[in-house]
Amino acid sequence: MKRILAVALLAAAVTACGSGDDGESAGGKTKITFSYWGSDARQKLTEEAIKKFEQKNPAIDVEGDFSDWDSYYEKLATKVAAGDAPDVMTIEIRGLAEYAGRGALADLSGKVDTADLDASVLPAGQVDGKQYALPTGVNSFSLVVNKSTIEKAGQKLPDDASWTWDDFVSLAQQISEKGGGTIYGAEYNYNPAFLQIFAAQRGEKLYDNGKIGVSAQTVKDWWAVIHKLIETKGAPDAAKMAEVGTKVDQALLATNTGAMGLWWSNQLGALTKGSGQELDLMRVPKAQGATTSGMFLQPAMHYAISAKTEHSAEAQKFIDFMLNDPEAGAIVLSDRGLPINSKVLAAIKDKLPPADQKVLAFMDSVKSELVPTVVPPKGAMQMEDILKRNSEEVMFGKTTPDAGAQKFLQEANAALAG
Repeated sequence: MKRILAVALLAAAVTACGSGDDGESAGGKTKITFSYWGSDARQKLTEEAIKKFEQKNPAIDVEGDFSDWDSYYEKLATKVAAGDAPDVMTIEIRGLAEYAGRGALADLSGKVDTADLDASVLPAGQVDGKQYALPTGVNSFSLVVNKSTIEKAGQKLPDDASWTWDDFVSLAQQISEKGGGTIYGAEYNYNPAFLQIFAAQRGEKLYDNGKIGVSAQTVKDWWAVIHKLIETKGAPDAAKMAEVGTKVDQALLATNTGAMGLWWSNQLGALTKGSGQELDLMRVPKAQGATTSGMFLQPAMHYAISAKTEHSAEAQKFIDFMLNDPEAGAIVLSDRGLPINSKVLAAIKDKLPPADQKVLAFMDSVKSELVPTVVPPKGAMQMEDILKRNSEEVMFGKTTPDAGAQKFLQEANAALAG
C-alpha cells in the first residue's frame, strides 16, 4: 500500500521549483540535497563519500536525506509533489518510467561523463531515448548458499549449471530434515525478480508492451514451487516468512537458520556479515528443459537529478564524483552494486572485502549468460506490493492458485494501465 500511495502522491503534482529553499549554506556555499535509502551501514558509507566530495568541492554542501526502504518512495513522492524534490535522488529501475514520465527528472544526456561506464548498462537508465538516470552499479538476482550448513546436513552443493527447481526443493527438504526444526533448507520471497527469472525460463516476459507478459499458468507454477517448499518443510510456512520479511538482517541466511535463499548479488556482503560464516553465490535452478537461466544484469539503483533543481551543475558534479572518482569508489565499494566504471572497478578491485570479491568473480563467471534488463513501464512501482499481497493470499490458503493468479494479473495490468 505504501508504494501505491507513493504513486498517487507523485501523480498529484510535479510543480514549483528547486529543493524548497534558496540552496545557500553558511559561508555562501551552494547546498544540494541527496536522497537515498538503505541500511545503517550504507548511510555511514554515504556520509563518508559526501564528506570526501565536499573536501574536493569546498563550494558545495551536500545534505544527505536518508530513509529506510519501506518509507523511501512515500517520502520522495511527497517531496516531489510539494515542489520540494531533492536535487539528486536515488531511483530504483521500477520507478524510473513513472518519475521520468511525469517530468520529475532531468535529462542527463551529455551532462555527466559516461566515457568509462559500461555502455551495455546505460540503456537501463533511459526512457524514450533520453538518459534520465545513471546506474550506480550492477548486480543480479542470484542464489546465496551456506556451503557449510549444506555439508553439515550430509549434502553437497549441486551443479548449478544444470540443476532444476525439483532438485532445489529436494535439497532444501533434506537439509531441513537434518536441521532438527531449527535450520531450514531454504527461504523464499515474492520479489518480482524471482518471478521474472522463473517466467523467462518458460519463454515469457514479466513485462511485454506495457502489460504483464506472464501467463496465469506460469504464476501458478511459480507458486507451486514455493508451496512445495512449504509442504515438504524445506522452507518455513507463510506466517514465518511474513514475519522474517525481506530485510537482510532478518534473513534466515543472516541468522544462520537457513542454507539457501534468493537475494541480489550485492547483498552478499550484508548477509555474510550477519551470519559470520562463508556464503557463496550460485546460479538459480532452471525449469526442466529450459535453455536459459533467466538471470539478468540489472542496476542496483540509479542516480537522477530533479528537473526542477536550481543547482544542476552542482548536482551533476556530485553524480560524476560518485560514478567516476576512484576515491568515491574506494569508499562505497560494491554497496550500490559493482561499479560500472571500468577504471573505478580496476582501482578498487583489490580493496574489495572477501564477500565482494566473490560477487565480482561470480558476476564475471555468469556475465555472458545474463541478459540486460529493460526499464519496466509506468506502474511497475506497485508490482512488489501487488505480487506479495496476492502470493500471501495463496500461501495462507485465503484463495486458490487459480483465483489468485487471475486476481494478480488483473491488478497488475490495471496498475500498468494507470
